[in-house]
Amino acid sequence: MGDGVAVSLWRALSLCEIVNFQTLRRHLGRSRADTLVHDLVDHIARIEPDVRPAPTGRSQLELAFEADSAESATALVERLARAFTRAVDLDGERHLIQLRWGVAVAPVMDDDDVRLAEAAESALAQARAESRIVTLDLSRTDIAFDRLALMRELPRAITSGQLFLQYQPKVHVRKEAVVGAEALVRWRHPVRGLILPGDFISAAEEGGEIAGLTLWTLRQVIADQQVLAAHGYDMPVFINISGVLLADGAFVHEACRVIQESGAKIGFEITETAVIRDPESAIGHLQRLSEIGIPLAIDDYGAGLSSLAYLKQLPAAELKIDKMFVMQLTSSNRDPLIVRSTIDLAHALEMEVTAEGVETPAALALLSVMGCDMVQGFLISRPIALDAFIRFLDEDGHKAASAIRPTFARPEGFRRKSG
Repeated sequence: MGDGVAVSLWRALSLCEIVNFQTLRRHLGRSRADTLVHDLVDHIARIEPDVRPAPTGRSQLELAFEADSAESATALVERLARAFTRAVDLDGERHLIQLRWGVAVAPVMDDDDVRLAEAAESALAQARAESRIVTLDLSRTDIAFDRLALMRELPRAITSGQLFLQYQPKVHVRKEAVVGAEALVRWRHPVRGLILPGDFISAAEEGGEIAGLTLWTLRQVIADQQVLAAHGYDMPVFINISGVLLADGAFVHEACRVIQESGAKIGFEITETAVIRDPESAIGHLQRLSEIGIPLAIDDYGAGLSSLAYLKQLPAAELKIDKMFVMQLTSSNRDPLIVRSTIDLAHALEMEVTAEGVETPAALALLSVMGCDMVQGFLISRPIALDAFIRFLDEDGHKAASAIRPTFARPEGFRRKSG
């Protein structure tokens, strides 16, 4: 490489999805279409050998790579996009594969893989709305929007239709069936584009708007859950409840009223750290929610200061292992021990276990051996809109996870933060 060795100062993660997947499936047939993503992986690896592509579903893949600037990362993806403007040979026939790209970049010293993955997901969602390649640079100060401005603008966003929901399916490992979904709220700002939940949720908490935001989410989820039931998918849908609200008697009363009147199957996800803020009020309100039949799940277990003292008091039927353990399951010596012991603990407390962040067949296989009950993650599906979720259910989309070849799992070093 000579004396002037280039040092890669940026990490990049791009999500790419096949826009015309349904059309291609009609031409190619279902079984051939389900392997199309592997053709893309091979094709991209030939065009850009330094890129590490990996399938994350039947019609989506991700590309991890390094670059010497945010601009060069975008330029690489633009080169790939141009390459796919020409038809690709598939089994002797030429087919045009239409692709959509979202890119997230961060300085190499920023080792928050979860934040990078969430930004790539947000970039792809924005790319869908704007029909162009979207890059989110996590080093830019304007990505972290002015919190005061967000507090002021959120009430209008709630009333003017700027918020929307996406759903991520939960698959039961042994039953091989979708048994529920998590609803995730998104904000598409008319000027700023897609705002990351990590920015506006905390702004809603600080600005006193979290109750209004959560009640909007609850009512929208109830309406959507009834649409799912009308299509033959009468499954529980879970929403995240802020710790601020667990001590708010007025919110709990209203939430109980709305759910009971609707008859919809709605569950709440709460974190242990939320309970620790005001244990007496929180546990009392959770008991009330449980008594009227609202299923409760403990979210992000292991991410904070998990306490067995509180865990045994919570009327939860489900425990969700934080994605940071699951994402490093096959590249770490300690994480499998933590995950296995957590599964055993939850089962001893008569709770089912969900693993979040399942992205590779190897992780899914290991979780199955460990006795994990349910899984969520990009291997199954990214968060998707309601109509796409219904299509996913109609097509048994979750069964494609078993067809993704383990040889294309993400390189071990990508998620590892230390040697």
